[in-house]
Amino acid sequence: MTPPFTPTFAHVPPGRVAGPLQLLPINAAVVSVHTADGAHVGSLKLVGGVWKFKAMGYDAAGRMEPGHGPLTEQHNMAFATLDEAEVSARLMGALGSAG
Repeated sequence: MTPPFTPTFAHVPPGRVAGPLQLLPINAAVVSVHTADGAHVGSLKLVGGVWKFKAMGYDAAGRMEPGHGPLTEQHNMAFATLDEAEVSARLMGALGSAG
């Protein structure tokens, strides 16, 4: 599957992120979460029938930092379904940067 955006995996500074967030299915239990400009900020993982957001950041050298990144405070936020609009609104609303 080719996403409608170019996924990137690099450091994203704290603060506002480009929205709306976009979801890219990886497999039946994992969905990658990206900003509108393609930056990877986390994943949604199906855990016990609930989708849980797992924040992801990258250091200046490009190394993955699980539980970090611009959406750190939303780590473990739960979702009943994979509704892209709801996921984006809740994650970015919690950040104070919905849009």
